[in-house]
Amino acid sequence: MAKDTIRIGLLGLGTVGSGVARILPQKADSLAATIGARLKVERILVRDPRKPRPIEVPSELLTTDPAAVLDDPDIDIVVEVVGGERPALDFLRRAIENGKHVVTANKVVMARHGAELMALARRQGVDVLYEASVGGGLPIVAVLKHDLAANEIRWVKAIINGTTNYILTRMDRDGVEYAQALAEAQQLGYAEPDPTDDVEGRDAAFKLAILASLAFRSRIPPEAVYHEGITRLTVRDFRYARELGYAIKLLAIAKCANGIAEARVHPCLVPLHRMLAQVHGVFNAVEVEGDLVGRVLFYGQGAGALPTSSAIVADVLELARDIARGVPRECPELGLNHLEVRPIHEIQSRYYIRMEVADRPGVLAQIAGVFGQHYISIASVIQKEAHEEALTAELVIMTHRANEAAVQAALREIGRLPVVREVGNCIRVDD
Repeated sequence: MAKDTIRIGLLGLGTVGSGVARILPQKADSLAATIGARLKVERILVRDPRKPRPIEVPSELLTTDPAAVLDDPDIDIVVEVVGGERPALDFLRRAIENGKHVVTANKVVMARHGAELMALARRQGVDVLYEASVGGGLPIVAVLKHDLAANEIRWVKAIINGTTNYILTRMDRDGVEYAQALAEAQQLGYAEPDPTDDVEGRDAAFKLAILASLAFRSRIPPEAVYHEGITRLTVRDFRYARELGYAIKLLAIAKCANGIAEARVHPCLVPLHRMLAQVHGVFNAVEVEGDLVGRVLFYGQGAGALPTSSAIVADVLELARDIARGVPRECPELGLNHLEVRPIHEIQSRYYIRMEVADRPGVLAQIAGVFGQHYISIASVIQKEAHEEALTAELVIMTHRANEAAVQAALREIGRLPVVREVGNCIRVDD
């Protein structure tokens, strides 16, 4: 049945929720002209109605009772911006069971439970939209669901965590070491007081699980995504990488070939001529290669109240158009295929390796010997710095393509050599 007013229940009034609550009234006339019906925020679930907020909201809209939103038969769309896995998952289930369409920005819930929620929505005759769960304002979810649906996606490579990209940009461009760059990111509000999920790659891993599941039309659980953080990187690594023609980025990489997928998040050396190498600050970018479209790149702000709210409101509009016309929606299935996900120790890559060694003849021969025993071919070796007092030198080694397990085994063995003081870093190269 067609409607002239679409009623919305909002779960959460934090940074993003406030953005949504501000945009809908501000753009009420233009949005109504777009969809042919008015959007009305009916109720907003909050923890504390008396808490100061960046926007003024009529007190009668606020409630601390989830049932006032989830069980209200007049509410058509529930927007979840609570964050975290629980109680957000329970809220979304209950909303769907009550026949409500849902919009969420929750990467954890969609990565872990997206297939379940979408199957439930399909049975209930409603839909689940989640554009804001990856990339903030980047329209990548809808692109993979619809615009690139005719393509066989070969790979997705992405910078999808603004916090780490800001830190890496400061280290690369300004020579600021990790601890200081992190402290700056926290002061500016780019990093949480506890930044672990960002700097250890977990946030990007959840987002990659969503992108990979969409790209390969399969269920890629976040537990299958290898993740490695940025805490071991030093300014020296950025300086040496740039001399070699590379930038260092925390890349989220998903590939699929011959029925086997790869899904991993870790620092990478990216050639400077690549567009991903030029993504700086808190910006995000997602590069996709399809068999028909070739390579396409999506770039923009990956977080913040307005970009994320933009994605949420776009999802609301998509649902509202059909509700206004009385057109039923069918939630697509997720996870039609079963893909094996290759473990990290089986991947092939080139490697950048930095180590501190004794500054005397014969050292390189010993190191090269270990690499040779593990069938790892060295492409180049550069002695970067000598420390006369410590009688040590720093070597930067670039390998040819090699097996991950072999490289890690070789580095463990090299680390035990008496002539090696420290294996400082090992970074994969994305060519």
